Amino acid sequence: MTALLCLLTRPEAQSRAFAAELPGIKALIAPILRIEPVDFDRTRLQSAPGFVFTSANAVPFAGAAQGRPALCVGTQTAEAARAAGFQVTQGLGDALGLLPLLEGRADWLHLHGLHRARELPVPGMAVYDQVAQPLSAAARNALSQPQPIILPLFSPRSARLLGPAAAGAQASIATVAISAAADAAYEGPANLRRVAAAPERGAMRAAILSLVGTERSSMGWVETERSAR
Repeated sequence: MTALLCLLTRPEAQSRAFAAELPGIKALIAPILRIEPVDFDRTRLQSAPGFVFTSANAVPFAGAAQGRPALCVGTQTAEAARAAGFQVTQGLGDALGLLPLLEGRADWLHLHGLHRARELPVPGMAVYDQVAQPLSAAARNALSQPQPIILPLFSPRSARLLGPAAAGAQASIATVAISAAADAAYEGPANLRRVAAAPERGAMRAAILSLVGTERSSMGWVETERSAR
């Protein structure tokens, strides 16, 4: 039976952490984005009564936590903030779900990247950039082979970048998107498309493991697509 490959394209540290949660699945890490700092006004960090984090990438730029409060979009961001020493309130997994939690926190500071999916009703400041980069030679080679590949889509921006990067692939690709917006942003080849039940890492993991179980039992989406070629 053909072995499944999960192609992880988030920044290196996040991809490695997620790969560790996929037991028995071969993962190829090939970031399509890299995180780079940008210039920002650090004095605003000192005066903020609390922080809003919609990505774990922003946490290291917040300075010393010292038990200060932070509102985090979901599980992974909350884990990063707790590890850094923040007092965390966790949201439901997406920026929309943060809105009710922002009541009474209008003076908190949202730290984010230059490319953000949604503007929140609190002051914001870009502290990093998500710089696009080409897929690695190993990833391009994997996509050129007639093999089953699971391609997680963790954000609309990375999904938009992955569409052209996967164009012409010979692999049988199943995408697993963290949200409907990420799914819609991907315009590359796909033999099967799934959207996680919730916009957070645990739901992505569950969707991938479910897909792997289906494939191993019946070769379902792989065989279906091969017969169509």
